[in-house]
Amino acid sequence: MKIAIVCSKFNGEITSKMLKAALLRAKTRGVGVVSVLFVPGAFDSPLAVKKLLKRKDVSAVAVLGAIVTGGTKHDEVIGFAIANSLSLLSMEFEKPVALGVIGPGVSESQAKARAVEYAGRAVDAAIDLVGVLK
Repeated sequence: MKIAIVCSKFNGEITSKMLKAALLRAKTRGVGVVSVLFVPGAFDSPLAVKKLLKRKDVSAVAVLGAIVTGGTKHDEVIGFAIANSLSLLSMEFEKPVALGVIGPGVSESQAKARAVEYAGRAVDAAIDLVGVLK
């Protein structure tokens, strides 16, 4: 089994920590990461995920990002759009897409505190679901 990772550059202090944790978790679980694609922001991840799901050497994709709340409901719009799009892609390609995106509704400090945990959970979900679907 091989997985791929899509990582948002936005909130890079958080997502770079997430990527390191995700790569370590995959290594610990004995699973290879065949590709890491960087996208400008979490909202941009579905297109990158679709490209990866088309690859025969990709069994699942873990998506990493951090959507920090601001003064508007923008974070909610982004979060719901991503979750919906990724769910539809997973069903379309019949491959797991794990949502390791922190938010919406979190502060920057909350996102930093959850970075490693969310990244690890996303990789675990991707790997575990591949096993369930075999």
